[in-house]
Amino acid sequence: MVIIVGLGNPEKKYEGTYHNIGFEVVDAFAKQNGIEISKKKFKALTGEGTFNGEKVLLVKPLTYMNLSGESVVMLREKFKSARILVVVDDIDLPKGEVRYRERGSAGTHNGLRSIVSFIGQEFERIKVGIGRDISVDLTDYVLSHFDRDTFQPNIDKAVQKLESVI
Repeated sequence: MVIIVGLGNPEKKYEGTYHNIGFEVVDAFAKQNGIEISKKKFKALTGEGTFNGEKVLLVKPLTYMNLSGESVVMLREKFKSARILVVVDDIDLPKGEVRYRERGSAGTHNGLRSIVSFIGQEFERIKVGIGRDISVDLTDYVLSHFDRDTFQPNIDKAVQKLESVI
């Protein structure tokens, strides 16, 4: 089983923001594969399905970004042998670059820091570059809305990377 955790913030006002790219990628993957994300468990919205014969559990934590580890640790405890793959925005990557890592530190990302504090560094991640606008406060930038027409190809690229990693 592969547990795919998209990081983001649950309120409607955060939809379409750079910090919710993890949710966006998981939603796009779910849509392409006919998986409904509607069950509430593990402090998250979840959906189960298969991809290429592999069972997948799609997860969108409802704990807000900085507490994502609370949801992920529950998943780790329940599904001890499952792969955990986290999809997250990354300000340190150029906008649109997608990078896969088998493990590693949290870097500057508070959602990853939360997960690392609960389960350590041994989980996979797909990072989607959102770039960094140094003329804008960091929090304001990551919570700003992206232009769907311009950024959608990057979300699609992240879904392709996710599929190749699975």
